[in-house]
Amino acid sequence: MAQHSTHPGGASRVRRRALLGTVALAVLVSLAGLAAYLTRDGRGPSEALAPPPSSPTVSSSAPSASGSSTPYTRPRALPVPPKTHDPIAYGKAAAAALWSYDTRAYAHPELRKALRGWLTTEAKYADPASVDKVVPSAVLWKEMAANGQFATAKVYEGHFPNAFTRALQEDPGAITQAYVYAVTVSGKQSIAWKGSPDGGAESRATTLAVQCRPDHPCALVGVMPSVAP
Repeated sequence: MAQHSTHPGGASRVRRRALLGTVALAVLVSLAGLAAYLTRDGRGPSEALAPPPSSPTVSSSAPSASGSSTPYTRPRALPVPPKTHDPIAYGKAAAAALWSYDTRAYAHPELRKALRGWLTTEAKYADPASVDKVVPSAVLWKEMAANGQFATAKVYEGHFPNAFTRALQEDPGAITQAYVYAVTVSGKQSIAWKGSPDGGAESRATTLAVQCRPDHPCALVGVMPSVAP
């Protein structure tokens, strides 16, 4: 169950998050909407959040360790951002990183730190809380680690949302302030654990905000709260 913040600024952060979905709709209407989302004021440090409903969980039927030291698949390394100036290519790589994890290879704080390393260094645009939200909570991670659970991702395609493309066509110069692009990515997440190497899989889709300045490789701005077609 989600816990209520006891910090004085907790209420304002909750209100901002409640408005996030509305702002995301504005992103689909115009680039000005995207700028409003990216430059909203007063974001506080991210708090521990429960994973969204689509986050993987440990199967109740997952057996305990058999005692064998032979891994059933090679542990995955922490995700490293690519060097590219293509927002769609970067968005696809970021989605794959967000949908993947390996509790056998690293700890929860290590994954959280690695994913934050994908974010733009421009603080007024970066939204680390949106990235933290897609990472399983520390409590859930501990349960998954007990069963050696891991997830891999396969990306099918990435594209600019229709409304974003239309807005860009109508006002090409609007993007030149922040150079932030909306990118929608679809794919599949496969989950497995000890004793069940095949595990299960589910389709995934997400819309990311990606910054690609002409003189700097792309970086992640944040994860949008809803998927833009």
